[in-house]
Amino acid sequence: MTAILVVAAFPLAWLFAFSRRGWVVWLESVFSLPLVLAPTVMGFYLLLFLSPHGPVGKFFWDTFGLRLAFSFPGIVFAGVVSGLPYMLSGLKTGLLGVPTTLLEASATLGKGPWETFFRIVLPTMKGGLLTGMILTFAHTLGEFGVVLMIGGSLPGVTKVVSIAIYERVESLDFGAAHLYALILVLVAYPGVLLLNHLQRRHSRRSQ
Repeated sequence: MTAILVVAAFPLAWLFAFSRRGWVVWLESVFSLPLVLAPTVMGFYLLLFLSPHGPVGKFFWDTFGLRLAFSFPGIVFAGVVSGLPYMLSGLKTGLLGVPTTLLEASATLGKGPWETFFRIVLPTMKGGLLTGMILTFAHTLGEFGVVLMIGGSLPGVTKVVSIAIYERVESLDFGAAHLYALILVLVAYPGVLLLNHLQRRHSRRSQ
């Protein structure tokens, strides 16, 4: 899911970082809505869109015979939508840190856009890229509301760790809930540690 978001978010991040057109801020605000909307609100509307009678769900069902609501592909789709603003934030920050003089110099030397992207943009913004990936992965790992609305809790199909914790607490099985929660903490902590390390190193370099 994180890999999908890197590819999907890059063109948008580039647009939001460098475009000066007035309508861009409106579009960016739309993609930032998952940051402030209640997960159940977003999950409700995604469920309407992804159901076999919704525009997206109907297209996938009629074209590929693929059901999105209450399925693993639906969870992936919902995770991409809910994680997009986190990836966009990291990528946009990284792109804004790329000196425009380097881009202009590359163009002056006759370098193509792809060569400029891979040899200048990506190495320069690797901190922002890693930040976006870590934030997105951590958010996706702990996502609950959207996943529950779109996927339900079908054993072996759509049940994830965050939902399993909720169900174990509901049934007063605190031992299993502790175990699942500990797994999430152990997986998430290295990412947060790496993110803080990168931010401290960037701060020292700036000083």
